[in-house]
Amino acid sequence: MVNTLLGIKKNMTSTYDARGRRVGATILEVGPNFVTQIKNKDKDGYEATQLGFSTKKSVKKPQVGHAKKAGVDQKLRFFREVTGKVEDLGRELHVGDVFSKGDAVKVAGVSKGRGFAGGVKRYNFAGGPKTHGQSDRHRAPGSLGSGTTPGRVYKGKRMAGHYGFDTVSVKNLEVVTVDKKNNLLVVKGGVPGPVGSLVEITKLGRIKGYTPPPEEKIEEEEEQSVGASEHQNVSEEESSDTQTHRDADTPKEEEGEVNAES
Repeated sequence: MVNTLLGIKKNMTSTYDARGRRVGATILEVGPNFVTQIKNKDKDGYEATQLGFSTKKSVKKPQVGHAKKAGVDQKLRFFREVTGKVEDLGRELHVGDVFSKGDAVKVAGVSKGRGFAGGVKRYNFAGGPKTHGQSDRHRAPGSLGSGTTPGRVYKGKRMAGHYGFDTVSVKNLEVVTVDKKNNLLVVKGGVPGPVGSLVEITKLGRIKGYTPPPEEKIEEEEEQSVGASEHQNVSEEESSDTQTHRDADTPKEEEGEVNAES
């Protein structure tokens, strides 16, 4: 089974965690993900599952055909490969199939692009002195290296340049709420990327020391009791059907015995 789903960053809000503390949180729309391709080790050299997510009005024909080949009639917008294997091609995966309250997740996305930025904004440089004639060089980078040796600027020197639009991952975010009805996932903390951007949510495990509040325990007990009652009803129906068949067979046997005696 896969442990990663695709989602869209909606907006940030505030909520309460399991300890009753008010924390900042991010709302992620983890709508139904469709299994569009299954990679096999014999054919492709590795095992993976390709997921399709989100729809829009205009999608290129190769994407539409690829989705139809998997048995999905929707115009899927995003396709990503994730680890794990799912046997059913075209299967729908919902937020409740992978995540639950109290899980630790990793969220990966593309950070906001900020264009060309200087060293102060890009790397938090302190800037130059504010006195001694430095009235117009407060945000200048300063010296970049020595002169004679090496006589050049080292590769990787922190300077002004393109800032943002990088793949960023944030680990160990706590799942605060799982809304199965609306396919929403609320995680504690911030998530990289602008509103409306694609994110990959991967389940890492459970939050260390997480204890569910009383209402969660009550819900789990109710689900277990409902499952037990349904199982009991099914067993009672099966036993009643068996008894009915036995009762139906009994008169025939008696009739046969009467005919034999006559």
